[in-house]
Amino acid sequence: MNNPSFIAVAGPSGSGKTTWIQQSFKDQTAPLFYFYPGLDTISVDLMRLGYGFPEVQVIPDQQAQQVLSSLPDGAVVYLELGFHLSLESPLLSALPCHQVAVVPPYLQESEWHEWADEIVLGNDIAMLDAVKQPELWHTPLQGQVFDPPSLEVVLVELTGGAYGKVHRLKGIFEMPDGQALYIDFVAGLEGIEYTELNIPRWLEGRPHRLSGIEVTGYNLEQKLIAQTLLDGSLADDMIASYQQQYKTLNPVEEEIAV
Repeated sequence: MNNPSFIAVAGPSGSGKTTWIQQSFKDQTAPLFYFYPGLDTISVDLMRLGYGFPEVQVIPDQQAQQVLSSLPDGAVVYLELGFHLSLESPLLSALPCHQVAVVPPYLQESEWHEWADEIVLGNDIAMLDAVKQPELWHTPLQGQVFDPPSLEVVLVELTGGAYGKVHRLKGIFEMPDGQALYIDFVAGLEGIEYTELNIPRWLEGRPHRLSGIEVTGYNLEQKLIAQTLLDGSLADDMIASYQQQYKTLNPVEEEIAV
């Protein structure tokens, strides 16, 4: 009988924890589980995980004790620790975890170094304020479709400080040609990263799949951000027009089933 393995992953916001975990998923053949204590069910990370790794079982907070006590033989559980969770959490002390810290290359000494069994060099990011607790704002965007040039303007304004000081922004946005983009920004890194998700194009009306945005920072004008995104969402007739144009130019490609 093979006992479950627990891998706890911690580090500064934007250092690359989720990326490291998802890369590790590709090398595993065992039953995989993912647990992020305190993570909301509309989290962008959970959406991206579901699209990219449907075989991974996400452990909800309210079922954590039950699932963790009845894991299958040989299971591998990745626990991702957000900035809101202390490294001294009783949850960690109760589990035999291999502790991995993902940290920026310039950081030589920190609480993560002292805590970790293994150090992974991550993104060369700017650090959050060590004293002031950052805000975390998020909202679902399901059903909203965005014109790429207009969305880029909004994202550049947002990451440039027009609506508060943004440290991290990540989101999944639906495009008028039916594709969905994962968008990632981390303060200290150059530019905004756009990655097409490997999922079928949605070419029939408003998408009925998960999308959303998360922003971490300070003095965020949350209502204004939400309204700006809403204003940038395309109307039904524009969505239909874009989808028809795409289907006309790509007649062989099948539509996603609604």
